[in-house]
Amino acid sequence: MSQPSSSSVPSGLAPWSLGVCSWSLQVKSIPELKGFLDQLGIQVVQIACGDPHHASWDEGDAMPEAARAAGIVMTGAMLGFPGEDYTTPQTIKETGGFGNPATRTERLARLEWALDRTRALGLTDLTLHAGFLPEPNDPQRTPMLDTLARAGQLAAEKGITLSFETGQETAELLRRTLDELRAPNLKVNFDPANMLLYDMGDPIRAVEILGADIRSVHVKDARRTKLAGQWGDEVPLGEGEVNIPSFLQALKRVGYTGPLVIEREVGDQAGRLRDVAIGLARLREWVAR
Repeated sequence: MSQPSSSSVPSGLAPWSLGVCSWSLQVKSIPELKGFLDQLGIQVVQIACGDPHHASWDEGDAMPEAARAAGIVMTGAMLGFPGEDYTTPQTIKETGGFGNPATRTERLARLEWALDRTRALGLTDLTLHAGFLPEPNDPQRTPMLDTLARAGQLAAEKGITLSFETGQETAELLRRTLDELRAPNLKVNFDPANMLLYDMGDPIRAVEILGADIRSVHVKDARRTKLAGQWGDEVPLGEGEVNIPSFLQALKRVGYTGPLVIEREVGDQAGRLRDVAIGLARLREWVAR
């Protein structure tokens, strides 16, 4: 059994408050985001810093001030890097996070920008995909870990916890990597569906392995890929293979008390809004059990 999770409940939030990822709603402005949150009956959101993959904000550099003034409750920020290509698992392996040595310097600079934006938002948490982690004995592992250590140091200098999102590696490999890095501000943003989409193991077992370092959670569902090299299928909550009620019980066992933030990355804006609303209703029922 893992030690209690390192999750923290943002000020003013009850444990397991329900929210949504801003990029799931494909919004372009804070008023549009606020309107959808009101429609969904929630005020909790993980917010995109502003980038081609997750969102471009009409407010530009004024976005943090607009977000703080809107009355929404932000759990943390999310960074995606320009040039990340999610067409196939192979394309994101080549372009994701800090995996490509040729882009590490510019992406560390982009991270510094995101850390400043996170602070401007009044937040202490930033999430990103680290990139595919090399296995032990791979000659690329040490340079990659050196880069992740530098990312953690930059975040620590700003007083920010940096969380790596699950899915692009097994839980065992991520556990080993965090243990080797030994940085108290490097944690996990746990997404159970990603474990299936990338075919990287059992998400329930992964909670037990990573529980001590789960800082935040994306609630998402999927069906595991049946063909190597292709994506699994992301589906609405309760219609996939995660088994969300069992996932919630696993989170409870490791002591996770932070927000449960729904992520939906498939479909047009209307379809996503519908699926998030359905997901919230189902999640309320499961949480109440």
